[in-house]
Amino acid sequence: CVQLWRGLWSQLPHQCPLSLAELPPSEFMQVADSTWLVLSVVSNGREPPGCQATGVTKIARSVIAPLAEHHVSVLMLSTYQTDFILVRERDLPVVIHTLAGEFDIYREENGECVPVTCDDVSNGFLKPKPPTSPTLHPVQSPQTRFCVLTVAPDTLPAIATMLIDVLFYSHSPPWDAATSSQDLDSITFFSFSLIEGYISIVMDAETQKRFPSDLLLTSSTGELWRMVRIGGQPLGFDECGIVAQIAEPLAAADISAYYISTFNFDHALVPEEGIAEVIQLLQQRQENSR
Repeated sequence: CVQLWRGLWSQLPHQCPLSLAELPPSEFMQVADSTWLVLSVVSNGREPPGCQATGVTKIARSVIAPLAEHHVSVLMLSTYQTDFILVRERDLPVVIHTLAGEFDIYREENGECVPVTCDDVSNGFLKPKPPTSPTLHPVQSPQTRFCVLTVAPDTLPAIATMLIDVLFYSHSPPWDAATSSQDLDSITFFSFSLIEGYISIVMDAETQKRFPSDLLLTSSTGELWRMVRIGGQPLGFDECGIVAQIAEPLAAADISAYYISTFNFDHALVPEEGIAEVIQLLQQRQENSR
């Protein structure tokens, strides 16, 4: 089923932990002009037999690809616990009509899941535009190795000082448009999310050494991840199919991926031992599309 995240369906600011209105105006803060809704894919009843992929790859065929075909722009946020898909509020009618044949769709109201049908948004439904060839953006694979972690909420105060230092005082080198298209030897990337009490952290292996090892929890395998960064320049939000560019070939190869969209670029994390195969798959896709 697909679940619409609580509070964002009706856009009630008091239901969100921090609304945009609470942030002071600043010349240093850029805000996208769209309002976004969050979809949580709870399960997928049509998963291919024997499929071991997780993350964005698991929902590539059933969610990501159909939305791209209907010209719906999405942002992805993978967390340690699950994956979330953000869609623009104005695209909601198309989203529901696209996914209703595959999923049961619910919205969360006062802690209860309420079914959503196509009739609820039929007045706003727009027929999809004729398909066009999506732009294939360049991908870069830095040598940095990453960890996907979580931490128990009650232990968060023990690492709060370190989190503040990493987030606000360990500055990365300034972005240089002249060198943005070059291959990166390394990349500074740190992601912290707190959703419904669950904490998810992505950090490079060197930064992890600065934290108490007994407080950071990872999978039993303790695997490391490599990154594929999509886009040679800021991508914007009007273009669709960017997530699908990565997710579809990985889904065909049954490769797990952890995906994070940001304001400027998209980032896919794949198991370190599979990075060579991933780069080959993506390069082959680009060559076949020329």
